[in-house]
Amino acid sequence: MNAPGFTGHLPVIRAHYADILCQLAEDRGLPRPGLLAAAGIRPSMLGHPDNFITVDQFSQLCLEVLQRSEDPALGLEYGKRLKFTTHGSLAQAAISCDTLEQALSVLIKYFQIRFVYMRLSFFVEDAEAVIQLDLNHSVEALYRFNVDVVMASLMDVNLLLFGRRLFEGGHCRLDLPEPEDVAPYRQLFGDQIRFGGGANQLRFRRDFLTSPMSLSNPVTRRIAEAQCREEMRFIEGVTSVAERVTRLLEAGRSPQLPTLEEVAGRLQVSARTLRRQLAAEGVRFQQLQEALRHRRAMELLRRPELSIDEIADLLGYSDPSNFGRAFRKWERVAPSAWRRTHGKA
Repeated sequence: MNAPGFTGHLPVIRAHYADILCQLAEDRGLPRPGLLAAAGIRPSMLGHPDNFITVDQFSQLCLEVLQRSEDPALGLEYGKRLKFTTHGSLAQAAISCDTLEQALSVLIKYFQIRFVYMRLSFFVEDAEAVIQLDLNHSVEALYRFNVDVVMASLMDVNLLLFGRRLFEGGHCRLDLPEPEDVAPYRQLFGDQIRFGGGANQLRFRRDFLTSPMSLSNPVTRRIAEAQCREEMRFIEGVTSVAERVTRLLEAGRSPQLPTLEEVAGRLQVSARTLRRQLAAEGVRFQQLQEALRHRRAMELLRRPELSIDEIADLLGYSDPSNFGRAFRKWERVAPSAWRRTHGKA
């Protein structure tokens, strides 16, 4: 159940997220005491927003509510209930920025102080700006639920701040099969929703990045970011070095991944110290780089508009044959063969 880099028994999920989910469950006629008991959560833990529960407890609660509600679109409803005020200092820091691009940078930087087993990344691809969600969560039954929660929450905040303007020329791409009932998705995303997209992304025109934030306030942002940094220090205290390195590697979307020296500098340690810390966890820096290239390769191969040579270039391979050899090492088949089996339109 645990994502790489932290253990699910550690208290890293704020209890009020569980409280909001319980409120939704109660609205569906599901008694709170039974749900909390099944998840091993004491009711008193939900009484204060500064309390924490564990990843395992929150995951079990989500499973219980999802299964008992028998509503496959429950994640969308839960995500819509996570208003921007729910996220505290993270939301305050983001909406206090000067522009949308600055707000996204803050959101990406501190996203894990709210959802430790998820990652947001942001990059520009041609004329589009892209927000991408990646999950590090091994509970397959919660994959759609978690994707729906985050995408719905992001969309709800977007509608509050910008209306439907950001979706002019943009769309939502989900790495999910199209459900039997698409109405809940249409209500939130309109016709700009694509299933089986190979990645979970919100895409919009890059020129919108300079859009001003109506609630911009440099003083508020400074105070909120200080709170975010403090919370990040707590999260990093229960996060492995390998997880922190992976997060830094994923932060940039350029073909050339950061070097060991560059990552060590970001972590404020020497390259030798970082190498030693990773070795103590049984990991090498090159392994983390290759794991990221592997994941990105499979994301890109699901995009039919990209040729194998273009994918090799996007991954930083100067020679496509080197990419082919690396991919065969990962998947035991050539990239073209893997695409025919796993590619999605």
